[in-house]
Amino acid sequence: MALFRKFFLKKTPDRLLEISERVYVFDCCFAVEAMGEDEYRDYLSGIVAQLQDYFPDASFMVSNFWSGDKRSRISDVLSEYDMTVMDYPQQYEGCPLLQLEMIHHFLKSCENWLSVEGQQNMLLMHCERGGWPVLAFMLAGLLLYRKTYTGEHKTLEMVYKQARRDFIQQFLKLNPQSSHLRYLHYVTRHGSGSEWPPISRPLILDSVVLHTLPRFDSEGGCRPYLRIHGQDSSPGNKSAKVLFETPKTKKHLQRHGQAEVSVKISASCRVQGDVVLECIHIGEKLDREETMFRVMFNTAFIQSNVLGLNRDDIDAAWNVNNQFPRDFRAEVLNSPASMPFFNFHFCLSPVHYEI
Repeated sequence: MALFRKFFLKKTPDRLLEISERVYVFDCCFAVEAMGEDEYRDYLSGIVAQLQDYFPDASFMVSNFWSGDKRSRISDVLSEYDMTVMDYPQQYEGCPLLQLEMIHHFLKSCENWLSVEGQQNMLLMHCERGGWPVLAFMLAGLLLYRKTYTGEHKTLEMVYKQARRDFIQQFLKLNPQSSHLRYLHYVTRHGSGSEWPPISRPLILDSVVLHTLPRFDSEGGCRPYLRIHGQDSSPGNKSAKVLFETPKTKKHLQRHGQAEVSVKISASCRVQGDVVLECIHIGEKLDREETMFRVMFNTAFIQSNVLGLNRDDIDAAWNVNNQFPRDFRAEVLNSPASMPFFNFHFCLSPVHYEI
């Protein structure tokens, strides 16, 4: 009977999606509504029972993406089993990405776990409601990091397609694909022979230049406003915060139309490491905000102090191509930080539960 089960039973337990060898995703990650406590406990217990039946000699590690600040639900349930749970955030300053150091921690942890010789270690990926976008990115990053797949765009699309086409749109106002691809390019540089991740250098984010204006008001122009998020420069402070906002005054918030060749929005803001930049349209009465686009980047990868952007390089609302001309182009202009600046090259570790 045992031999029959070994050769004829399906080896992927119900409610798990196999992405690659020994890497699985819980199918609850694709659910719109969260389960109740009892239903969720039964769901996980059933999966664990099947895993132990199908893979009696295997060990399991769970990477979980959630938005809480205490012990996650999955950790509570799996405390009854011999598993390891690693809790990660679902976003960084509103963008469904993680800081590069935390991405590196995830990739190295998973690679080490899956590469142990003589052991059948398995990786299970889980997220709570709304966490699929960052899980999808991290999964694509892992497949590229381990060279299971090649090509950032192709790999990301393959992972995205595991969910319904409109699934991510239910949780996010902006399409994160451009920032996801930018960070996947960062990940694929790890094999170049140089230190990875590289030490992020401090910069002064001087300004953003819109060479082509998006159309966000009734006359085909916009009133641009910048908000920049990044690492707090205080020694010993690892938190992120808003580093700069354009003053909300009529002097600083001028409307610009299509007749203008380019518009320069000043910032003069110190940045280092991971940065989230939002370019927002402000209504005529300065009381209404509409995000035109967002970009997340890391200063370690800025070439010649300039980050060039076209329509395919920005996170914008879904189906807003009519608001961004095909020749849309912008630049984030930086300069070297001339004064000493706190070095943020530290290891960000997620909450780690050994169960």
